[in-house]
Amino acid sequence: MIPTMQLHDPFCSEIRDEIAVLKDALEPLSAQGRLHEVLEIGCGTGEMTRRIADTWPDISICALEVDLIQLEKNQQRNRHDRITYLHGPAEHTPFAAQTFDAVLMFKSLHHVPAALLDRALDEIHRVLRPGGVAYFAEPVFAGELNEIIRLFHDEEEVRQLAFDALVRASGDSRWGSAGEIHYRVPVRFMDFADFERKVMRVTHSDFGLTPQRVEQVRRAFEAHMTDDGAHFVRPMRANALIKAMPEQQR
Repeated sequence: MIPTMQLHDPFCSEIRDEIAVLKDALEPLSAQGRLHEVLEIGCGTGEMTRRIADTWPDISICALEVDLIQLEKNQQRNRHDRITYLHGPAEHTPFAAQTFDAVLMFKSLHHVPAALLDRALDEIHRVLRPGGVAYFAEPVFAGELNEIIRLFHDEEEVRQLAFDALVRASGDSRWGSAGEIHYRVPVRFMDFADFERKVMRVTHSDFGLTPQRVEQVRRAFEAHMTDDGAHFVRPMRANALIKAMPEQQR
């Protein structure tokens, strides 16, 4: 277990690209020539999936999504013959044991129902090969963008529960080692319509929006508008767990 695991580092100011952070986590596997089969769980729009495929030309990616509407869109517009989009939840993936070299979750672990978080981490461990990497990038419940989103969708509790599940997993001898990094990523929206489409009107969630609530969010958002859109910096935390080799497990 990492004694320094922390939900949020309020002093972190380093701005990094998501792919650069992921590269650091996967570099040991890549350097050993052991990065070939990758599973992404909760791929959303597939934007990160496509970036990963572009960055690592020698890997194949299975990308799972539980939202059937978004899944169909991903399948229709897929431009990579190395990406396969499938339906499946984190707690019950449709794969045999020891299928993947890495399992990735970007901003999706906290969407797993709280009662199923430990089962999801067990399932990730099951489908990983020994020495494989489980990587979780989670948004931190802080910052100006978060204050706008919490007006209609407060995720403080679920993000805490997801972090607690990672802390428990890091102390499990089935995982050989673990690492954590805090960073920030820039986020830009062209205007409120862009924000509403990407964040408020997503197909996987019903936020119970009323005209009054939308107007409240609009006012808060437009306070950040400039001639070049609305710019934010989102604090992030990435945790990586390495599946122990058989001889390492107690």
